[in-house]
Parts: sequence; C-alpha cells; structure tokens
Amino acid sequence: MKNSKEILRLDDIHYQIDRQVILDSVSFGLSKGEFKLITGASGCGKSTLLKIASSLIDPTSGSITFDGKAITAMPPEEYRKRVSYCFQTPVLFGNTVYDNIALTYLIRKQQPDEQKMKAYLARFRLPGSMLKKSINELSGGEKQRISLIRNLQFLPRVLLLDEVTSALDEENKRHVNALIHQLVAEHQLAVLWVTHDVEEIRHADEVITLPVHTAQQQEYADEPA
Repeated sequence: MKNSKEILRLDDIHYQIDRQVILDSVSFGLSKGEFKLITGASGCGKSTLLKIASSLIDPTSGSITFDGKAITAMPPEEYRKRVSYCFQTPVLFGNTVYDNIALTYLIRKQQPDEQKMKAYLARFRLPGSMLKKSINELSGGEKQRISLIRNLQFLPRVLLLDEVTSALDEENKRHVNALIHQLVAEHQLAVLWVTHDVEEIRHADEVITLPVHTAQQQEYADEPA
C-alpha cells in the first residue's frame, strides 16, 4: 500500500534533441510503496524518461525533486544511492559476478557481504556458486537478474526498472515480477517500471502512457522499446 507523501516528483519534463521533441510536459509523482508503470510505442522516450529520473541525463526543461528538494542541490552519488536504475541491457563490470555485486559495497567503503549476496542469488533462483562465474559466460536473463541483485544489496528508496525481465523465460519472468512486488511490500520501495508485460500492467497502481510525437518514431529509432 502506498504512502501518500511523494518521494520523487517530476514536473513539466521536456526533452528534445535539436528541434526534435522526445518528451513534452511529463509530470507525475512517486510515493513510498507505489508501483507505477510506463508504457508506450517504441521510440516514445520511455528509457529517456528513466535516465532523466535517475539523473543520468538532464531534461531540456522541467524540475525533479526528491523528498521535496531539487535534485540539483544533491550530490549525484548520494542521489543515486537512493534512486537506483536498472538498465534493460545490463552494464556489468570486472570479471566475475562477485566483482559486480561487491562493487556496491566498495563504493560505500564497506566489506562485501558474501552471505547476503548468496541469499539474494537464491531469491532470484540462482546458485551461490555463480559468484565465481565469469560475466562473459552469463546468459541475457542471468545478466538481468545479476543487475537487479546488485541494485538491491543496499535497498534504494526508489527503483527504476527498464524492461528488466525482457530476456527471461516466462517462468522466471513471473518469479522475478512476484519477487519485486514482494520487495515493494516488505520494504515500501517506490517502483517506476518500463514494461510491456500485460500481467504487470494489471497490477500497477498507475500506468503512464507516453505519446509518440510527430516524426519522432523514425528519427529516434535508437530509443529502446
């Protein structure tokens, strides 16, 4: 159940490249325990909106606040500890799965907790022995789950998810979807999820559908679906 107080707020977000409008006048808030989905046709700017919400790119105009304060007043590294973004195509580092998950501890100057890592691997139906596995040997679905596990080691207040189950088979997709809902309930996370999954759309607190602007779909074809 969501808390009425908004954690994250985007107001009148506009984004364009040269004269091409990608996002126009997008406004919404996200509260504790709230689960919102973003949908829309390919090229409508869904991934761009998540990148703006995560402070990876700046909007052309508009404002973003976190706990009522402009995120421009926050150190980026502190904001990203509270607002975590999982890419559709995971960006993995180092040589092994352990290297990737341990990174979240090292940037906080903490000792990696291998037992906690293995506990999360188990929740995502992955063996503890996978910590030693090379990232070059991982399937697309395994990479997506490792990326999620990495982002959940230190629970953020807001979780931004970009098609994070797209490489999973149906059984694992259902399991991960249920697990994310469970984490929302357990820890009152706020989730903003880009997805085309009909089942997820049915369970959302709100669905935000982004329009495709004139001539945008052809010219901005590199935007993920």
